[in-house]
Amino acid sequence: MVSWFPEKPAAIIKNLFWRFSLDSIVTIGICVKNGSDTILDALESVMAQSFPHEQMEVIVVDDGSEDDTLSVVHGYASKMDMPMKILHYAWQGIGQSRNTVAKNALGKYIVWVDSDMMLSKNFVKEQVKFMENNAKVGVAKGVYGILPSANLVASLENMSFVAENSRSECGTGGAIYRTEALRQAGYFDNRLKLAGEDHDAAFKLNAAGWLLERSSAVFYERPKTSWRRLWSKYFHWGYGLHDACQYNRNLLFLYEMIPLAGFIGGVRRSLVAYRLTCDKRNFLLPVQFVFKLSAWCLGYLRCHMQSRNEK
Repeated sequence: MVSWFPEKPAAIIKNLFWRFSLDSIVTIGICVKNGSDTILDALESVMAQSFPHEQMEVIVVDDGSEDDTLSVVHGYASKMDMPMKILHYAWQGIGQSRNTVAKNALGKYIVWVDSDMMLSKNFVKEQVKFMENNAKVGVAKGVYGILPSANLVASLENMSFVAENSRSECGTGGAIYRTEALRQAGYFDNRLKLAGEDHDAAFKLNAAGWLLERSSAVFYERPKTSWRRLWSKYFHWGYGLHDACQYNRNLLFLYEMIPLAGFIGGVRRSLVAYRLTCDKRNFLLPVQFVFKLSAWCLGYLRCHMQSRNEK
């Protein structure tokens, strides 16, 4: 199912020019499944952008949601003052959903927004400026902002992201992609249905000669608020990345994902996080990383065993 929500009549003439100068358009790509609890905040953060709305479009791909995601998106669409395309189909996987956005995008750039994310007001403006000033960059990831929380699980997860802001990262959420580069690299892999499509695409982009960088544009990701949900997230991630690693064995070093490596990385991140916030809870990050990577490894092993049994 496809739904179009064009500009309001008063904006049609104003927006005609950019339909004939596609280099000025930014596509906001939102791929979602069962995100009804958070996607409204994501859409509102897009509407609050300081970047000219007449140079933006929004494409939402609902990949078989079983909750109220689609009705929430449709309900907000009438408030958008930029073109919005909503696509909905039975579950096909995240790789296919990313490609649906990419192949329908008019923009010179695609800014990827996850349903559990919020953008700072100048996010798109800063990302576009960064890309315009760095013609060899294919992907630029923004930086995670601090979301203070009394919830221990949420606080630790948020700070684990923030502590990594100085390192390169190839995830799609909070990143801007040069559409030309993505198409040149062959888009995302449709075979990757659960996770890893972003790592795989970044690897191909880099192999094609495009740089992967980090900008200073700030975004926020809502962290999980319970140990059970955190376990589920990383188990799912490990399960999905198994296939990505089978298709591309150079995608990541598996030894970096074992719990011991997580503990060592958690110690380093805890020191960075404490310097930023002076919150002593950050010294629990080594324990949190052992917990997360234990879930990741079990998810990876589960998929590996299932794959062997199917052969």
